[in-house]
Order: sequence, then C-alpha cells, then structure tokens
Amino acid sequence: QVQLVESGGGLVQPGGSLRLSCATSGSIFSANTMEWYRQAPGKQRELVARMASSFGTYYANSVKGRFTISRDNAKNTVYLEMNSLKPEDTAVYYCHDRRYPNIWGQGTQVTVSS
Repeated sequence: QVQLVESGGGLVQPGGSLRLSCATSGSIFSANTMEWYRQAPGKQRELVARMASSFGTYYANSVKGRFTISRDNAKNTVYLEMNSLKPEDTAVYYCHDRRYPNIWGQGTQVTVSS
C-alpha cells in the first residue's frame, strides 16, 4: 500500500526558509511524478510544484523563483525547499504521487507570520 509522510513544517517569519520532506513507500518511486500541493483555510487545494521521473519540473507562478522541488530516488523521498516565505504561503502542504490520485498524506502545517 502506498504511503506518504510529510514533515518539516513549522512557524517561520516572513522572508524565512523551510525545507519540507515527504517519505514514500509502496510504489516504484523513481518512475513516478511527484507533486507538492497546499491548502490554505477556506481555499481549494492547489498544485505548488511537480517533478517528473525525468526530473522535469513545474512551478505555480506564485512560488516560481522561491520554491525548489527535488527528489532522492535512493531514499524514496521528495523535498520542497521554500525560501523568501510570505504570509500567503501559510497552508497545509501535502505531497502527492500522481500515479495514485486518491492517496494523500496527513500534510504538514506551514505558518508564515511575524
């Protein structure tokens, strides 16, 4: 069974940085497209970043130039490096394996506030 476990969230001041991690199991990680989504209170879940098995990437315009997605296939882990954080980045962040659309982890809370 596929499992996704996010970690690394927390409270950070505007302009600060965080690195999120997502450990996966139960799938052929290296062959899968991995994604990071976020959901702020009262808003729909939105795609933040995507990395294909070929290491091609996509970023939402709102995070382009500030966030970087990466993966370590040996560790079955995907990362999201977040820099220059803004209050509007506050949300629960989820990783997602595109091959399993209905499977989600518990998410990790990111709060950007002074």
